[in-house]
Amino acid sequence: MRRARAVLDALEHLVGGLGTALLAFVAMAWVTSVAVLCLAGVGLLLAPSALRGVRAVASRERARLSRWGPEIIGPGPVPSRLSAALADPAVPRELCWVLGHGTAGLLFSAAAITMPVASAQDITYPLWWRFLPAQNREPTGVFWTVRDFSDALPVTLLGIGLALAFVLLGPGMARLQAWPGRRLLAPTDDTDLSLRVAQLSATRAAALDAHATELRRIERSLHDGAQNRLVGVTVLLGATRRALARDPASAPAILERAQVAAEEALAELRAVVRGILPPVLDDRGLTGALTGLAANCGVPCEVDVDMPGRCAASVEATAYFVTAEALTNVSRHSRARHALVTVRRDGPRLRLRIEDDGVGGADARRGSGIAGIRSRIEAHDGRLVLTSPPGGPTILEVELPCGS
Repeated sequence: MRRARAVLDALEHLVGGLGTALLAFVAMAWVTSVAVLCLAGVGLLLAPSALRGVRAVASRERARLSRWGPEIIGPGPVPSRLSAALADPAVPRELCWVLGHGTAGLLFSAAAITMPVASAQDITYPLWWRFLPAQNREPTGVFWTVRDFSDALPVTLLGIGLALAFVLLGPGMARLQAWPGRRLLAPTDDTDLSLRVAQLSATRAAALDAHATELRRIERSLHDGAQNRLVGVTVLLGATRRALARDPASAPAILERAQVAAEEALAELRAVVRGILPPVLDDRGLTGALTGLAANCGVPCEVDVDMPGRCAASVEATAYFVTAEALTNVSRHSRARHALVTVRRDGPRLRLRIEDDGVGGADARRGSGIAGIRSRIEAHDGRLVLTSPPGGPTILEVELPCGS
């Protein structure tokens, strides 16, 4: 199972690298055109836009690589003035990456993708070779003439060989494809340190904001719920004391109302406590807690957890609340027919993925739900990626550091 997952990850990684290689080829062509136009003086006006295009493609590659390993922190936007842009230490590294990824990287990615495609073609070849023109029945790589089924059957063996080769070589090819980007697009040591300090400062501010928001939520829950009901209990107990002196027959009814109000106040307090740290996490662990959320979801939801051991309580609580908020959004807004929650422990990081087959169109910039999720995640120095094109599907990917 682990090998199959690694092969599928490698295939997805290679496909994504092929996409950025095509973008790098376009950016390289545009930079080359602008450089030629600079000889006539016209290209100087277009040079900043070319550098911004290179930065955009490089940022896309950084985001892709960050999903598959250590995060690569990118620089800020390219300066508008050409002299300042050329002085940016990240620009020459990005230009070198675009040149390499748009040429050798493109050829390597295309060749790597050809292996699984060719293996699928060759394995199924005996099923459809009769429908091909008689003069062009041999697939690529087949050096013998195919006249009948006995000639077509060895093609399947060739396809199986290609598939086994990809199973063995695919993960290594994916790492080799990513190596230039990790080497050239990563910031230098001093830049990395300053960016990391700025990122941690922003994370600390987000953690403080999330903490303050949580305190306000708890205060509102206590003030609007339990406190009001306890005031009602006090009033009813006072009415009971007066009734005992004036009309003892009415006292039992008032006491019954006071008991109901006290039970409602106790329920409110339990709800507030569950909102701070759900006891189900201690009782059943993260797997059981998420299973309970899925069972109460308004959309049929499946939970797939593969997480040996436990994480820190704060990390599990964050994963629980993120899942609860996401499934609430799925039930209310997605019009989905099915949802899936996947949790994996990948070394020192916990990966949470929530997806549905709804209408999509979720926007992290609108509404407080996604903003609240992001605040909780950033408080742990985690990462959130939301993918929700119109028409769906919606995929929420979360990474949380949880120790080694």
